[in-house]
Amino acid sequence: MAFLLTYKRFGERSILVEWPAKIDSEILEDILCLKEKILNNSVKELVEVKTAYNSLLIIYKEFIESESTEISYIDKIYSLNEFAITSNKILWKIPVCYDVSFGIDLEMISEEKNMLKADIITCHSKSLYTIYFIGFLPGFLYLGGLDETLFTPRKATPRLKIEKGAVAIGGNQTGIYPQESPGGWNVIGNSPINFFDSSKKKPCFAKAGDQLQFYPISLKEHQHIKTLVDANVYQLESEVLNG
Repeated sequence: MAFLLTYKRFGERSILVEWPAKIDSEILEDILCLKEKILNNSVKELVEVKTAYNSLLIIYKEFIESESTEISYIDKIYSLNEFAITSNKILWKIPVCYDVSFGIDLEMISEEKNMLKADIITCHSKSLYTIYFIGFLPGFLYLGGLDETLFTPRKATPRLKIEKGAVAIGGNQTGIYPQESPGGWNVIGNSPINFFDSSKKKPCFAKAGDQLQFYPISLKEHQHIKTLVDANVYQLESEVLNG
């Protein structure tokens, strides 16, 4: 499916391509497809191609001399009929402890939605999430697919410190804080795994287009997995979705 795209210069060395402003799996596939087409066909040296929910930013090494020429070339690449995505999509299975010692906003959400905490946990962990892009913090996965029942506004006043691994809900999104940081999302649990490790060749194991599913674990299991993670011997469960 082809979308009506808009193109604009973004600084001296970048072009921003924008799709309709919504979170949509077809738009994601189109963005990732154009990204790979650009990487395969660009005649200019690139620094990076970044993606978001409904946009793609192409960053070149050199100054863009002709904005219109470059935009025309990108639009020509977009119209290519080749299906460019070649990498496998992975389903990552993420352990989460939803104990109230971690899920510090579970009670609030339970009261506001008139739901049992157990039902919130079931609803959150049964969904299959799509990774749209990675940002805000290194390793922070922006996920689509949260059940509408759990949509919860961000906090009016963010907390100054959210624990590493905190699993949280912000508006119509859910995500995991990959490191300790300030944050305004509603915390419902904690995952003991590392989502970003700068010492590894691939610091973040996941990529845009992959999928993710949470599964509940106990406090004891959380501590056990954390011990394995700290010892660098934990194997994250995953499966190839295509290929």
